[in-house]
Amino acid sequence: MLQIFVVTFPFFALIGAGYAAARWRLLRLDAIPGLNAFVLYFALPCMLYRFGSTTPIDQLLDVNVFVMWGVAALLLVALVVHASVRAGIGWNDAAFGALVAAFPNTGFMGVPLLLALLGAEAAGPIIITIVFDMLVTSSLCIALSRLDGADQHGAAKALRQALRGVVVNPLPWSIALGTLASAAQWRPPAPLWQTVSMLADAASPVALFTIGAVLARSGMVARLAAHLAVAGAAAPVALAASMPVQSRTATRPWRAVLPIVFVKLLVHPMLVWLLGRAIISAGVPLSASALVALVLVAALPIASNVSMLAERFGADNARIARIILGTTALAFFTFPVLTRWMR
Repeated sequence: MLQIFVVTFPFFALIGAGYAAARWRLLRLDAIPGLNAFVLYFALPCMLYRFGSTTPIDQLLDVNVFVMWGVAALLLVALVVHASVRAGIGWNDAAFGALVAAFPNTGFMGVPLLLALLGAEAAGPIIITIVFDMLVTSSLCIALSRLDGADQHGAAKALRQALRGVVVNPLPWSIALGTLASAAQWRPPAPLWQTVSMLADAASPVALFTIGAVLARSGMVARLAAHLAVAGAAAPVALAASMPVQSRTATRPWRAVLPIVFVKLLVHPMLVWLLGRAIISAGVPLSASALVALVLVAALPIASNVSMLAERFGADNARIARIILGTTALAFFTFPVLTRWMR
C-alpha cells in the first residue's frame, strides 16, 4: 500500500498545489483558461499521440475492451437517470448527474497516473475509454439533457451540438493520428518528435495543476454567487463573463451530492469489474491487465470539463462542481485502496 501511495501522492499533491494557488490568488483566475488551453490544444494531444503511435495497433483496436467499457458506461447512465427522474429531478440535471457518474478524468489525470502505476501496456485500454466517453457517453447525456425542453427536436439538436464539439476537440484527432502512425509504424523526424515529446512531458504536471485551479475557482465563484443572491445583488459583468466552468447558482449541501460521489468512486469500478469477470468467465478474450486498467479508470474522479458542459446547457452547475470536488478529494483515499485490491 505504501508503494502505491508513493506513486499516487505526487499526482494529488499537484492538484492540491493548483487549488492552493488559485484559492490564495497566487494564480489569477483569468489565467486559468490559458492553462486549460495549453493542456487541451498542445500538451495533452501530444501525449495521446505519443502513446498512440508507440502502442501496438491490436491494443488500440481491441473491440472487447471497447464493448465492455461501453456496456458499463451505458448501464450506469441508465441507472442514474432512472433513479434521478423517479426522485423528481428534471432531465437536464438527471442527465448531467449521469454524466458525472460515468465520465472519469482519464485525459488530464488518468493517462499519466495509470501509466505510472501499470506501465505502457495500459495505454491501449486507457485510450479506448477516452474515445468511447468522448464520442458516446458525453453525446448521449447531452442529448438526454434536452428531453424536458419544450422543443421536441431539442435532443437531436443537442446531439448535433455534442458531435460538433467532438469534431473541434483535438483529443480524438490526436488519438486517430497516433493510431494511424502505429499501424504504419511511422515516427516523425527527430526534431519534430523531440518537440512532441517535450510537450507531452509537460502535460501531466500542468494538467494536474490546472485541475486544482479549476476546482478552486468553481468553489470561489459558487460561494460568491450565493452571497450575492442572499444580498439581492447581481454578479459583476466581468465576473459572470469569466465563469465558463463555474456555477452561477448557490452551492449545494454535501448530503445532496454524496450519492453521486459514491456511485462514481465505488459503484462504477465495481460494475466494470463484475462485467469484466463475467465476460472472461464466458470465454471472451480480455486480458487481466486490461481489466485492471479499466477498473482503475472507472475509479478516477470526474472529468472537470463536465462542469463546463453543465454551465453551457443550463444544468445545476453548483451541484456538478461540488460532486467533482468531492470525488477528487475522496479519490486520494479510495483510489490507492482499490489499486491495492486490484493488484
